[in-house]
Amino acid sequence: MTDPTPIRVLLVDDQALVRLGFRMVLEAENDLTVVGEAADGEAAVRLAVETRPDVILMDVRMPQVDGIEATRRIVTANPSARIIILTTFDLDEYAFGGLRAGASGFLLKDARPAELTSAIRAVAAGDAAVSGRVTRTMLEMFSDRLPAMASSTAPTVDPTAALTPREREILLAIAEGLSNGELSERFFLTESTVKTHVGRVLAKLQLRDRVHAVIFAYDHGLVDRPSPRQGDAR
Repeated sequence: MTDPTPIRVLLVDDQALVRLGFRMVLEAENDLTVVGEAADGEAAVRLAVETRPDVILMDVRMPQVDGIEATRRIVTANPSARIIILTTFDLDEYAFGGLRAGASGFLLKDARPAELTSAIRAVAAGDAAVSGRVTRTMLEMFSDRLPAMASSTAPTVDPTAALTPREREILLAIAEGLSNGELSERFFLTESTVKTHVGRVLAKLQLRDRVHAVIFAYDHGLVDRPSPRQGDAR
């Protein structure tokens, strides 16, 4: 039996030693291969087009074009692109900005090799590398940086019109941060049925993964938008 086609990974970081470290970890795995390296966001955008990687590991703070803007450009040009943001601090504003720009997750730069490879495999398979609950936590932390909702005088269009009533319930529960197991318990469904519903919700709303389902629900006012916490020095 032939080995499966390896997952193609593009490394983006302005530090050569960091890229080397990631390369050594990834190329020790039979199902992962590095197809290119970029030291800034501009080069990342170009290489994403040239190499068509399955997953991009994207640093945030880089010269010229930063990782968030590079993520936005790559996802705009190729909506199927899968990007993992590399960050120094857990649950920081840069990681959140990367998710809103279209990334499917984030990792600490000092993540263990097993965490890194597991996240890459998950994202390559179409899953998010960040849970809905973590995404909701980040929305609550950075709610003061969410864009204002459209004016109430604008035409009202139901963004969930394509969903069945049950699918809309599933979407709202995802926005709460519920896992498939928790969705199964709440709606008295098998996990396989839950997965089917989740897949249909994502497909009908053209959402990349559960992370973006949570963001979609908040952006469209489907759930209460958290108020910024008093005393935040931001």
